Amino acid sequence: QVQLVESGGGLVQAGGSLLLSCVTSGRAFKTYAMGWFRQAPGKEREFAAAVSRDELRPYYSDSVKGRFTISRDNAKNTVYLQMNNLKPEDTGIYYCAADPGGFWYRGRSSDYNYWGQGTQVTVTS
Repeated sequence: QVQLVESGGGLVQAGGSLLLSCVTSGRAFKTYAMGWFRQAPGKEREFAAAVSRDELRPYYSDSVKGRFTISRDNAKNTVYLQMNNLKPEDTGIYYCAADPGGFWYRGRSSDYNYWGQGTQVTVTS
């Protein structure tokens, strides 16, 4: 069973930054594409960012492009999401997820087999 544990969420003012981390159990981390999704109150879960197995190919939603950076450290089984210039509309629960199929460029939650429990991000105006 693959387990993902997110951390780094919190309360921040608009314009601020947060760094989310997600540690994944097991030896297969480097074979997974990894993604971050988020869910705002009363809304459906949406794609934010993803990265290929070799970290060479990130992919972002239009809403976060230019402000968020996804990265991974395969030696530490960890994926990161650096979030800068945060806005109130970035508020929500952020989930990391693992995609064994490697379809990082599609941004589809259905491609991801394994999910973390989420970490809350709240941005105040």
